[in-house]
Amino acid sequence: MAASVSPLRSFARAVSRQMKNHRRPPGHTGQQQSGAVRRITPAHAKTTAFLTALSYLGYEAHKKVTFATAVFARDKAEEVVEQADYLYSCGETEKLYQLLLQYKDSDDAEFLWRLARASRDLALLANIAAEQKKRLTYEAFDYAKKALEKNEACFAAHKWYAICLSDVGDYEGIKVKIGNSYIIKDHLERAIDLNPKDATSIHILGYWCFAFAELPWYQRKVAAVIFASPPTATYEEALAYFLKAEEVDPNFYSKNLLMLGKTYMMLKDQEKAVLWLNKARDYPAITEEDKQVHTEALDLLKKLGG
Repeated sequence: MAASVSPLRSFARAVSRQMKNHRRPPGHTGQQQSGAVRRITPAHAKTTAFLTALSYLGYEAHKKVTFATAVFARDKAEEVVEQADYLYSCGETEKLYQLLLQYKDSDDAEFLWRLARASRDLALLANIAAEQKKRLTYEAFDYAKKALEKNEACFAAHKWYAICLSDVGDYEGIKVKIGNSYIIKDHLERAIDLNPKDATSIHILGYWCFAFAELPWYQRKVAAVIFASPPTATYEEALAYFLKAEEVDPNFYSKNLLMLGKTYMMLKDQEKAVLWLNKARDYPAITEEDKQVHTEALDLLKKLGG
């Protein structure tokens, strides 16, 4: 049985054939005799106009069908993104991962960076075996990298590329991790340039500063070997980013509250350290990371007697 053909497409083909036949009547050689004038009758002109109108209508109908298909695809994509964001807000990490895994071959950066985030969150779950954690970590990096390739102007792709690149460094040694540090910082700064209101990117840049401010001496020696001018930062710089993140989006992230407390501890400001650690302790523990933050905040408060 022959494959079915769209009525619209059949109509367009038929009109196209008629127009071709009308332009090239039987016996036409493609050359016109010198001085010959072709006579157009009124009936002939009407037929031409009618067929032209039919061709135009077919084209317009085709445009409408194409547009409707594109709108449906866009609406479907928006629906999936909304569902993914809802699952993320509820802490449904495994369901979110399974939903987005269906779109791992997508060309849409919005799907891919969310899948990178979901893969990373899944790797952080307490019940995940070490080998699976490593696989998910590299998988997250691959999705983030692909998201960036698909859309360089996507701030979230830059952010999650930086985060996942840092995670991969945990498996590749201190030399590689420090070697990636400038790349990580560049992508975080690019993310902030693209979206200055994204508190998470600002927070992570603060975390970058905090990490290099507290870098042990032996790691500083490694950094000095890799770079002529190794990465450096201060606790004051870290604090400025953490406070800026909180200003942009107050109480947005338990880890930012914790890091404010820890930074004030390093700056010997116990009163403010206790203030922010109490906020971290009292933050609703929805994700696995929130629970880890809650535990660490309690431990630090005990040390401070807060």
